[in-house]
Amino acid sequence: MTEPVIRLEDARLTLQGNAGPVEILRGITLDVARGETVGLVGPSGSGKSSLLMVMGGLERATGGRVQALGQDLTALNEDALARFRLGNMGVVFQSFHLIPTMTALENVATPLELAGMADAFDRAAEELRRVGLGARMDHYPGQMSGGEQQRVALARAAAPRPAILLADEPTGNLDGANGQAIMDLLFGLRADHGATLVLVTHAPDLAARCDRVVRLADGRIDASAIPQAAE
Repeated sequence: MTEPVIRLEDARLTLQGNAGPVEILRGITLDVARGETVGLVGPSGSGKSSLLMVMGGLERATGGRVQALGQDLTALNEDALARFRLGNMGVVFQSFHLIPTMTALENVATPLELAGMADAFDRAAEELRRVGLGARMDHYPGQMSGGEQQRVALARAAAPRPAILLADEPTGNLDGANGQAIMDLLFGLRADHGATLVLVTHAPDLAARCDRVVRLADGRIDASAIPQAAE
């Protein structure tokens, strides 16, 4: 049997709030297979985004074990986690997180340069053309629409050819037409690069395109949908 790309064993996350400790994740055990697309759904506050952040090592689990590509993320320090993500994970956020003083091309090229790729700008340009922004490479985020900024964020996440793509409400800040376009691009990039995709969404049509849907409630896995073929 193939080793899962992502494996969580009784993963827990407890954060300190004003009134004391708050349990965000209450023992999540979950395997994600290579090349699988998984949608994380559930009501607000159920722990979806926190689970995604724990999978990516962006939030450190306070209990249990989290593995990605066979690496125990719970055993790595912050610098080692950052190096691991740089070469293996692409993350797309709802609020884009682009660097406002950099052009679209520079935003996409930056992680490639940090990874030591000599062809960083050529690859960044190729990825921007792939998401339909060949004519917008020299524009700054402030000169672009929300849909265009999310396309830049997608290109930045996909350009290093990561084994794992994580997306947190990637269509949440977009209108219907732009959301549909980003959805198509996200699944297209996943197919082109053969990455494993895990995404958080409130959009039923986006969740329906995943191979599997995992529902969270109160920091626990509530139920998993029967695997379905992607459209």
